Amino acid sequence: MKKIPISVSHRDDRGEITDLLEKEDINAITLISFKKGAIRANHYHKFTTQWNYVISGKIKLVAQILPAGEVEEIILESGELGVTSPHESHALQAMEETQLLVFTKGPRGGKEYESDTFRLENPLIS
Repeated sequence: MKKIPISVSHRDDRGEITDLLEKEDINAITLISFKKGAIRANHYHKFTTQWNYVISGKIKLVAQILPAGEVEEIILESGELGVTSPHESHALQAMEETQLLVFTKGPRGGKEYESDTFRLENPLIS
């Protein structure tokens, strides 16, 4: 897991353009809403990479490289981007009401939603 620095690609009197991702094959883009305190995920994927972009709010992202890596935690706020990789267990908890865009590379969208999702016996966040 890591937080990805985001910078403005172009700025003029009309506003700004910011590239969130470049040169990635994306299979799904998912909008997720969280109520304050809500916990999601507590799972991992064998083949899927996920980029989590916070539209609004604040979220705690906890992750661990399997099988026994160190548990790490970052806070993502509005306008920030974090990524989890295959074989990295992860969980998210909303610190306030949050809107999140998840960009997915791998079998995770639509009817494949659960095909690459493996629940944790011991949750990272409970």
